Amino acid sequence: MLRLALLLCLAALPLRAEEVVLGLSKDRVAITATFEGSDILIFGAVKREAPISEVPLDVVITVAGPSRPVTVRRKERRFGIWINTDMVDLDAAPTFYAVAASGPLEEVLTNTEDLRHRVSIPRAIRSVGAASMAEDVESFTDALVRIRERKDAYQLLENAVALDEQTLFRTAISLPANLTEGAYKTRIFLTREGRVVSQFETVIDVRKVGLERWLFTLSRQQPLVYGLMSLAIAIAAGWGASAAFRVLRRS
Repeated sequence: MLRLALLLCLAALPLRAEEVVLGLSKDRVAITATFEGSDILIFGAVKREAPISEVPLDVVITVAGPSRPVTVRRKERRFGIWINTDMVDLDAAPTFYAVAASGPLEEVLTNTEDLRHRVSIPRAIRSVGAASMAEDVESFTDALVRIRERKDAYQLLENAVALDEQTLFRTAISLPANLTEGAYKTRIFLTREGRVVSQFETVIDVRKVGLERWLFTLSRQQPLVYGLMSLAIAIAAGWGASAAFRVLRRS
């Protein structure tokens, strides 16, 4: 009787009709002295336990770099000069954030689901404690988004996910040269009529390697040695330039 009851309970559990089977062109990005950015190809398939629904499926993909606190300042021109007038401390903002969708984001994801999963760029920024610093916190958040969009640190890529036969999907995310080291959380959402029906998460590891890694570690673990070495290099470079200039003047 106990076995029968267990089988009945398992049978009553809902089956996940659609799941993501994901692939990445690379799961690690190495930052070197000559690093100029990288393209990540994200592709996958939809695994089904039921026939394809007549209601079309959509795909939303996000890639988020490490989050850091950010101070946003507002400048105004007074007496002919620009000065800082207001400031807001945002609790956490991703250093890099890209969201790609198979259609317009507002059509493939409802506002409720966006709020729940924090998918869109403004929702990825946390500003819980900022309300006490200014009344128009949203304007500071918008300013941060605009600044980072110009640097390609924030990207909204609508109609950028190709979805073939409601089963195979793919997109490409361009990572800029000024990446922050850390784990880049990658999420894939399957949506239908704006509601999330399945999701999958993985991580892309971004690390400094070679000389870049050695200098970064030295600056953090032995700042005095790093400072003395930098000073020595600057003195040697200055002396070398001066000696070369003297030789050129004599010739």
